[in-house]
Amino acid sequence: MISIRRIGAVIHTRNLEFIRDRSATAWSILMPFLLIIGFSFLFTNDNKTLYKVGVIGEVPTHGQFSEFFKTRHIEFIPYSDSNVAVAKVDRHQLDMLLDFRASPRYWINTTSSNGYLVERLLGSQPSVIGIEKQAVSGAEIRYIDWAFPGILGLNMMFNCLFGVGYVMVRYRKSGFLKRLKATPLKPAEFLIAQMASRLILIQTITVVVFAISLWLLDLRMTGSYALLFLLSLVGSLCMISMGVIVAARVGSEELAGGLLNVATMPMMLLSGAWFSLEGSPHWVQTLAQWLPLTHLIDGARAVMTESAGFSDVLPHLLVLSVLAVVFTSVGAMIFRWN
Repeated sequence: MISIRRIGAVIHTRNLEFIRDRSATAWSILMPFLLIIGFSFLFTNDNKTLYKVGVIGEVPTHGQFSEFFKTRHIEFIPYSDSNVAVAKVDRHQLDMLLDFRASPRYWINTTSSNGYLVERLLGSQPSVIGIEKQAVSGAEIRYIDWAFPGILGLNMMFNCLFGVGYVMVRYRKSGFLKRLKATPLKPAEFLIAQMASRLILIQTITVVVFAISLWLLDLRMTGSYALLFLLSLVGSLCMISMGVIVAARVGSEELAGGLLNVATMPMMLLSGAWFSLEGSPHWVQTLAQWLPLTHLIDGARAVMTESAGFSDVLPHLLVLSVLAVVFTSVGAMIFRWN
């Protein structure tokens, strides 16, 4: 039978070990701050040179709009849901939206400088006449508002995977796990304690970084704090369970580092942390949906910038929960003390 007392003792010991390692604790807190402040200075006044225009319906290959679609430096992105596309215009994520399903019409954000220029380009085509205009006036989302969930997500990913992976491998390499095997502590209790300890630490760090960044940079937060915390909790648990799989049998820190890098690199590049994947090849977007960090960042970004509710982020929560259960089960099955 699993003992709560033994689990609590291991959690307490692991937390003390982390706190006493001042360099690791300081780096876990300072690294996301450095990234957030750096990006806020570098990209707050970003002068965009590429315009994004959403298109609903079939793109005309000839006729009065054909010349506009030949304009250089404009990216045309197809959409099927007009509500989603109009919301992106409202938040300055699209500079214009064209709808060709019935009579031609377009949406433009009256507060967007890029939207104004794209509208002028559309109006400069002598063949484009009689198109109906729809206006929205939402406030612009700064790059730091958009990138902030990705920065926090990456910090959580590295802390969860490497924090669990390296620690357990170090324990095994030093013979500490072998000594624990001689105690009444069961493998399930040890894994639960390690996961719970890392979950407590990473959530504490994330809350502190989030609160200070929100106050210091006046970040956009339009959704529920409780829902955002739930996403952070489930996402962290999923990342920790990935680290458990790597550390369950590996006895070499070098091999563990390589495996953890293999796990983190695709998520760094394809999770949408640094740049939007809209307009990228379909196979890239499909691959990104298999990565847990993608669902964590997309869900958190939707809550913070789009006022998403529980039903909106439920698919992300389900994916993260299922992956956490699968990863934890596999890690528990293949775990060894030696």
